[in-house]
Amino acid sequence: ADEYVPMEVDLEMERVHAGSATGTGVKFRQNFGETPEALLNTQVRMELGASRAYLAMGAYFDRADVALPGFKAWAMKQSEEEREHAQKFIEYINLRGGDYHPTDVPAPAETSWSSALTAMESALKMEMQVNKALLRLHKVASDNDDAQLCDFLESEYLTEQVESINGIAKVVRKLMRAGPGTGKTWMIKQAFY
Repeated sequence: ADEYVPMEVDLEMERVHAGSATGTGVKFRQNFGETPEALLNTQVRMELGASRAYLAMGAYFDRADVALPGFKAWAMKQSEEEREHAQKFIEYINLRGGDYHPTDVPAPAETSWSSALTAMESALKMEMQVNKALLRLHKVASDNDDAQLCDFLESEYLTEQVESINGIAKVVRKLMRAGPGTGKTWMIKQAFY
């Protein structure tokens, strides 16, 4: 049998081929402060957390004892949209010359609800928290004269967030108005149409 001979590494060649990992490539940061960058990283985590919460909500609506397929489809779509938001924020951080710092995304605080109403109230609270974080980020960007970040938030997120809050609030109101029973089932069917 052949004896194993360890391969010698040419350290100089390893350094040359390391590429951008150790390269002195161009890194730019124009008018992109550390605080907005940190808040953007926090926003990525928040969006991923919202994605996981909606995924849990979709699983809840899909359970045999709940059986609300329209709500399940809505929650799964919301989960996907939140992941897309996180990806867009990461791309924006890179566009501005910043660094994305992945952090642990906590498990959702809730994975089961007593009704569609309580699930939708939970979604409404979460969306309001996301909106609050976006508005804080916008204020910091404005205070730092970062017109580009303000424009990005205004064109990509702020209107959509308000519309999302409004849509969920209307579903909550419909569910409250319908109350328990047969009428509620019909209202649930109509909630997402």
